[in-house]
Amino acid sequence: MGAVAGARHAGATLTIDLGAIRANYRLLRGRLGGTACAAVVKADAYGLGAAVVAPALAAEGCRQFFVAHLDEALALRPLLPEAEVFVLNGLPAGAEVDCAAHRVTPVLNSLAQVDAWAAHSRRLDRALPAALQVDSGMSRLGLSDAEIDALAEDPRRLEGIGLRLVMSHLVCAERQDHLMNREQLRRFKAVRARLPKAPASLANSSGVFLGPDFHFDLARPGAALYGLAPVAGEANPMRPVVRLRGRIVQTRVIAAGTAVGYGASWQAAGPRRIATIAVGYADGYLRSLGNCATAFAGGTAVPLVGIVSMDTATFDVTDAPQAVEGGFLELIGPRNPIDALAGQAATIGYEILTSLGGRYARAYADAPQNERVTA
Repeated sequence: MGAVAGARHAGATLTIDLGAIRANYRLLRGRLGGTACAAVVKADAYGLGAAVVAPALAAEGCRQFFVAHLDEALALRPLLPEAEVFVLNGLPAGAEVDCAAHRVTPVLNSLAQVDAWAAHSRRLDRALPAALQVDSGMSRLGLSDAEIDALAEDPRRLEGIGLRLVMSHLVCAERQDHLMNREQLRRFKAVRARLPKAPASLANSSGVFLGPDFHFDLARPGAALYGLAPVAGEANPMRPVVRLRGRIVQTRVIAAGTAVGYGASWQAAGPRRIATIAVGYADGYLRSLGNCATAFAGGTAVPLVGIVSMDTATFDVTDAPQAVEGGFLELIGPRNPIDALAGQAATIGYEILTSLGGRYARAYADAPQNERVTA
């Protein structure tokens, strides 16, 4: 890697490996056999930049993309002119015109949304594509049992809708032996049999690893594309995607008994050398990491001491003489993957990824056409 544009004064550099994202997509697609593989790029591609990530996946052959909000879909449409873009959160009231005009496929989550989309189809006098989500156990989005009953009794409510998918979402797929997986599969098959025939989608990232019974016609991986482990308790087969390095802005030697950080939650047991980096919870380096995270100075592990502040965090670098002002500590990388950092923060890798802040100097390595894109 060469110098990252914009990094001269930044408090940290965040490198995003598009080649790894594409490799992860190929691995997932390979496990699916003949099942199509979509990509979930909601929340700005889990914080990594959908405007760069989505075209890279399209170049890898991905033709279906899922986002959470309509505005996310509208932003991606010019970058993905030939792809199908689904909106997971459904059809917002009054958004029918924008959805149809920009060829966005809403995931219909209620009978009210079904009726609104069908009515707009009649106004335009043409079929409009949509996915239909059913609740198989998440109790979050999707048609309830009562709504499924009503739709099964009157399938004419779907007239004018080009049903692209019947879909649901797995609750416990990362735990392969969880009984909920088979129960959801049973429920989904039963519901699908009562609805008009259409392609089906159930598997998320972890669902891909549950096996062919869960694959159906289209899988919708998200987190695994970005390097997160898809199966709890097993080695991660995905390539790491992000590397975060925080700049050391000051070092100091402190005496035994000296406190570090807000609340004086950590005190030195003896003389220690402390490095302050220009990364804090305003950058998505979570406050819950205080006194429990680890970073690396080269190959040397250095503990975070004290509470993470808004703009800074402090590490004990007594055993890492290479950690000097102007240098960097690796906060996320091969030695400290996102899932490990998430464990230190008592959270999940999803939150770490989507919290990564806007003050980092960002670089996209191995971009399409062998270019490096900076932001």
